[in-house]
Amino acid sequence: MSELGAGTRGASLGFDAMMIASFKEDRKFFKKLRPEFIQHENHRLFEDIKTPFAKRLDGITKVYGRVEAKVDEVLTDGDFPIVISGDHSNAGGTLAGLKRHWGEQRLGVIWIDAHADIHSPYTSPSGNMHGMPLATALGEDNLDCKIVKVPEETARLWNKLKGDNPRIRYEDLIYIGVRDFEKPEEYLMIRHRIENITVPRYRDLGLEGSMDIVTQRLEHCDKIYVSFDVDSMDPSISRGTGTPVPGGFKVEEVEQIILRLIDDPRLCCIEFTEVNPVLDDKGNAMAETAFRILKSVFEKLENQGK
Repeated sequence: MSELGAGTRGASLGFDAMMIASFKEDRKFFKKLRPEFIQHENHRLFEDIKTPFAKRLDGITKVYGRVEAKVDEVLTDGDFPIVISGDHSNAGGTLAGLKRHWGEQRLGVIWIDAHADIHSPYTSPSGNMHGMPLATALGEDNLDCKIVKVPEETARLWNKLKGDNPRIRYEDLIYIGVRDFEKPEEYLMIRHRIENITVPRYRDLGLEGSMDIVTQRLEHCDKIYVSFDVDSMDPSISRGTGTPVPGGFKVEEVEQIILRLIDDPRLCCIEFTEVNPVLDDKGNAMAETAFRILKSVFEKLENQGK
């Protein structure tokens, strides 16, 4: 599990923490899931950062390629990919893999997260790449909000990460729970009219009202991918994630949302990300919560024959 894109250490331990959590409820669960592991580049965490505006971009570029190939392979084998990643930068590789497999079919993205994750090396205040995966998929530099001059080698690797053509369209993206973003991200959200079902809005609309908005937003998509960052939930559950933000979902709410999204026959992949047991202030609570949701998701997918 790669954690090169995060600003704090520990997300690479998320899968192990979820496996430990499974011992309480279903110790044979991961045998049913048949995990496949992707080689990471976490040794680069001990090396000097060569690309400060997109930290460890060289290693992340390699991880992206491996994730892309594995997602494509799993789909080619006729299986449904459930991706359990370290930090959220890996989602860019997942999206690349989906695009490689589905080609010209339109991919809808449901981003369940506290953060917009649409920065580029030109706009990021931290240079942490877990805030950039959507920009890689959209082919977005956001030069209108440029705050730094990016060196040539960084720009070259960044362009390689984005690929030759955008993998998704702005009109095929919807946020759920996003509540923490910077001005450059807000600029893109407004300019491209990205739909955002905030936590208060969800509670006002209810599940079905919110799902109506999702369906309408993605009505022209052929396939749908769901990315679930555990920081979409409120920190009162646990601070076992890299960037917790107050005002998030209750466990029951986010589980309800994800299980409802599985009903869409276009769903082709779901990703769990940013579980960090090193930061957990309640033992292994975040991993236990994530595992319960994962188990519910798997059981429903299995019942649907996916």
